[in-house]
Amino acid sequence: MTLPLGLGVALPVFRSANLAFLAACALAALLLPTGARSQSAPGVTADKITVGQTIAMSGPFGDIARELLKGSQAYFNVLNRTGGIHGRQVELVSKDDGYITARALDNAKQFIDSQSVFCLFSNFGTPTNEAILPLAESSGTPLFASFTGALSLRSKDLKSTMNIRASYADEAEHLVKQLHTLGVRKIAVVYQNNTLGQEILQGVSDSLGKRGIKPVWTGAIEPDSSNAEAMAAKAMGAKPEVLILGIAGKSTIEVIKAVKGANAGIQLYALSILATPANLRALGKLGRGVVVSQVVPLPTSPTMSLAREYRAAMTEAGHTDFTHLSFEGYINGRILAEGLKRAGRNLTRPGFISALHTLQRYDAGGLMVSFGRGAASSSSFVELTMIDSDGKLIK
Repeated sequence: MTLPLGLGVALPVFRSANLAFLAACALAALLLPTGARSQSAPGVTADKITVGQTIAMSGPFGDIARELLKGSQAYFNVLNRTGGIHGRQVELVSKDDGYITARALDNAKQFIDSQSVFCLFSNFGTPTNEAILPLAESSGTPLFASFTGALSLRSKDLKSTMNIRASYADEAEHLVKQLHTLGVRKIAVVYQNNTLGQEILQGVSDSLGKRGIKPVWTGAIEPDSSNAEAMAAKAMGAKPEVLILGIAGKSTIEVIKAVKGANAGIQLYALSILATPANLRALGKLGRGVVVSQVVPLPTSPTMSLAREYRAAMTEAGHTDFTHLSFEGYINGRILAEGLKRAGRNLTRPGFISALHTLQRYDAGGLMVSFGRGAASSSSFVELTMIDSDGKLIK
């Protein structure tokens, strides 16, 4: 039925039953939880926050990646058991890329194109993260706590990229400063022949250059370790006092065994990527005396509350080995959760990044972090450890 309006327009007349039905529908929509009415952001529902990760669980650096993942998952297990983030569980979805850049990029594209994850979390590797970076920045997808110290991911102009660990340049500076203090001047560098190794070489060269020193020799090792022994021989031929190892995986073991086996009398210094449990086991007593920089505190510290929390979470998850790498994974998860909590119930990506910027000299239980300087590292922590006769890392 309609009523004439006198201008050739007719207005429908609704029966009271129809009006009551429409009102009930509107009320029901208002009473739905916010997450059920519409997602606040990709990967966010009423009861879950999904984060995505592309990581080298297989391939030459699988032992590093698996340790990192072990620590992150231990943290998320505890977080979810104790209520999650504003009632939402955090789910970590990890895809293996084998440290192959094309696979890592494809994994990231799938995550982003499907709108299935809120952020990318602790992606592994320098070349892989460099390939993913433009995609993350252009889509506004937070790229959080990537496992790389590359300066290419630390530009002040990056908007969606947030780092925790100190850079390779920070680690190199710490090593060189120590060597300079000890009066060491003849320094050689062996580095991985990819962007990881080139970053480390640049960091060491810059730190030496500030002190008026040049490396006595530098040499590149292929990622497949095919020329590791040959490069070790060339390094020894240069007769340095110290050989800095800007390498990871199998190459590390072969170079150390070659130098130690030759009784060359060369002190070995390495960055944090060396000290995987598999490397330490493989080296055995040959690892004794190798100095390794670390970007997280000693995981077995009896006094640091963050380390105690980590060990409790790992024990609950059934793990008995406490490593710097799994501790780093745990820390990454803990800082992610703090940012998510501060972003509030109505979670958005811009809100999350803004919330991270409120973390200024935030004490995470003995580790200080400060965001807000573009994509610069939020932690500047670096300390030196040494491999003892039992293959353990000590301060």
